[in-house]
Amino acid sequence: MTRVATLLATAAVMLATVPASAGAVRDVTVEKLSQRLFPLLDAIGRDAAARDAIMRSPGMSALLAARQQRSTACASDLACNAQALIWTDAEVQAVAGAVAAAHRLPASDDGRGAQARRELEGLNIIVQTYGLGQVSRYPKIDGSGPLEPLEQRSRLQAADWLSRTPRAHSAQGFDASVDYALALLDGGDRIDAIGFDPLTDGLNAAAMARAKSLDWKAYRYSAMIVTGVGPEVDGMALSPWGKYHLRLAASRFAKGETPFIIVSGGRAHPRATPFTEAEEMRNVLIERHGIPADAILIEPYARHTTTNLRNAARLAMAMGAPLDRDMLIVCNPQQSGYIESPIFAARNMAELGYEPGKIGRRLSPTELLFRPSPQSARVDPRDPLDP
Repeated sequence: MTRVATLLATAAVMLATVPASAGAVRDVTVEKLSQRLFPLLDAIGRDAAARDAIMRSPGMSALLAARQQRSTACASDLACNAQALIWTDAEVQAVAGAVAAAHRLPASDDGRGAQARRELEGLNIIVQTYGLGQVSRYPKIDGSGPLEPLEQRSRLQAADWLSRTPRAHSAQGFDASVDYALALLDGGDRIDAIGFDPLTDGLNAAAMARAKSLDWKAYRYSAMIVTGVGPEVDGMALSPWGKYHLRLAASRFAKGETPFIIVSGGRAHPRATPFTEAEEMRNVLIERHGIPADAILIEPYARHTTTNLRNAARLAMAMGAPLDRDMLIVCNPQQSGYIESPIFAARNMAELGYEPGKIGRRLSPTELLFRPSPQSARVDPRDPLDP
């Protein structure tokens, strides 16, 4: 076969494998990440009528065109392009106003405008942290860390290309910044926010099923929360303190006063660790301490003590635990003392905007009572990433 004939045959095979309607294709991983982090912006991408109505709002067409021109003017300057995609305060306010009247879109409990502001501000944080290398609030666990210039350029270039490459169900028709931010997270392997969804299935399925027929009144406490205390050593799955927490938890569980252990800790310490603390804690409880799998729930997204309690409260609500009964917080004496301190209460208010529950009576140096607050059920797009 001649070279020309070979090329023609190869081309025929390639064409035969391409759908006739080839165009924007799905990326199920990025799609899930978009829905989790940016539910409102994602909905704009999926609803063409709603998107068109927003873009026809007074001044919106000019605003989006100016953003596009700002990016185009950067030419091949990748850092300039990342900066151009940051939403200014005025732009955030304008989008919030336009979205507020878009009744086709889902609304959060405080309105579409507030939701839009949160999502755009969260998007800015991702671009600033993972694209422009700005130091995050918690640099030990967030951000990309030190990168070789070539790797940093590679991530910025890929994010730029991906934000312009059609993706089905995306918000690209509204603005490129959403897919740009998602590409930065994906390129840095920071898609932890969707690693265990849905939380009611997978490793939690057995405990969730058991909860449906449980007589909660048979137990003094609805659940035990075991907080995370991640390692600071690369390659270490569970810290020595974490192992201490689990010995305490297994001993307490043996008393039969609580039906479930909720182990809480995400993929946080040290930065870029491949281990999810809650999953590792579950393994130890089962393999070392003989705790039944249907008595353990993992909460694999918390990155701080504040979110340990908030997310555990949410998980308890999801399994139908009564909110008028106490839970137990079990951890080392230092962390336990911190949890009942005014400093921790102030941190909750500063970072979450509320306290996830009421800290109750101390039972021992390692045990505190906790009554979860219904406010913890509220979810906003910054929750999974907590940058």
